[in-house]
Amino acid sequence: QVQLEESGGGLVQPGGSLRLSCMFSGSAFATRTMNWYRQAPGQQREMVASIGSGGSTNYADSVKGRFTFSRDNAKNTVYLQMNNLKPEDTAIYFCNVRVMGQHYWGQGTAVTVSS
Repeated sequence: QVQLEESGGGLVQPGGSLRLSCMFSGSAFATRTMNWYRQAPGQQREMVASIGSGGSTNYADSVKGRFTFSRDNAKNTVYLQMNNLKPEDTAIYFCNVRVMGQHYWGQGTAVTVSS
């Protein structure tokens, strides 16, 4: 059974920072590619970033240079450091992993960027 639990969202002013965390429950975390998605009101869910088992990362163009995805395999946790936040980053952020072809999602954590 795979479970994901996000935390770290909140309200921040433009230019501010937040760090999201996602704790993975299940097997073989270190081998899993982990993903962050986000969904803004009225919009489709979009991938923000991914991190492979070896630590390689990929980012959506909209967050490159501002967001950093990392993992701590000893803690079964991934982190999304978000800097220089913009109002357009406002969304529910979801942690995601695919195991044996099935997608698993956390409950999401809300990020609001507003002055």
